[in-house]
Amino acid sequence: MKPHPGNGFFWLVMAAGLLLLGGCSSAPIVDGPAAATPPVERYIIGPGDTLEIFVRDNPSLSTTVPVRPDGRISIPLVQSIMAAGETPDKLASDLEGALGRYVRSPLVTVIVKSFVGAYSQQVRVVGQAMMPKAVPYRSGMTLLDVMIEVGGLTKFAAGNGAKVARRLPDGSEQTIPVRLGDLMNGTIKYNMVMQPGDILIIPQSLL
Repeated sequence: MKPHPGNGFFWLVMAAGLLLLGGCSSAPIVDGPAAATPPVERYIIGPGDTLEIFVRDNPSLSTTVPVRPDGRISIPLVQSIMAAGETPDKLASDLEGALGRYVRSPLVTVIVKSFVGAYSQQVRVVGQAMMPKAVPYRSGMTLLDVMIEVGGLTKFAAGNGAKVARRLPDGSEQTIPVRLGDLMNGTIKYNMVMQPGDILIIPQSLL
C-alpha cells in the first residue's frame, strides 16, 4: 500500500531524505550521554552472513559461501574454518594460512555480500514496531534510521514510553528513555545516536 501524504510517518521519511539531499552531516540529536557519538568499529562476521571469498590467480578456489549457524564456513581445500567473531581481514589472513598448505603464497580477500552480524553488531527492536527485528548496525546510525528500518510504530504503541537498553563498557546496563511518539510525529530533537548492541523496547499502550 502506498504511503498517504497525510501519514506522519510518510512525511518523516520525506524529511529524512531532504536532509540527506541537503548535505546535512547528521540529524539533530538530544543532549547528554545518549547523544555521544560511538567509536567506529570494524564489522564482525556473524552466522547468517554471506561471504565472497576471492583467491587471487585461483578462480577455482574463489567462491561465495554462507556462514553456518555454528559460525564456520567451507571453501575448496579448506573443509571447515571459523568465520563468526572475526573481521573480514582477519578471516582472510586465516584462510591464507590454511590455503598455504596447498597453494604457494595465496592472497585472499573476504567481502561481506549480505550481513546479519553478531549480536554486538546489531540494534534489536522488540515490541510495538511494525516489523520488530534485528537491524545490522552501521556507523552513525540514529534512532530515526532504526525506526525507518522497522516501518514505524503500530497503532497500539506507547511510543513515548519506549526505552533503549544499552550495555556499557564496564559491563553495567543503562536504560535510556526515548520519546518515539514525538519523534515519529516530526519532533527531530528527540532523535539520538544508537550504538551497536542497543535494544529498543517499545511497549504497548494501556489505553
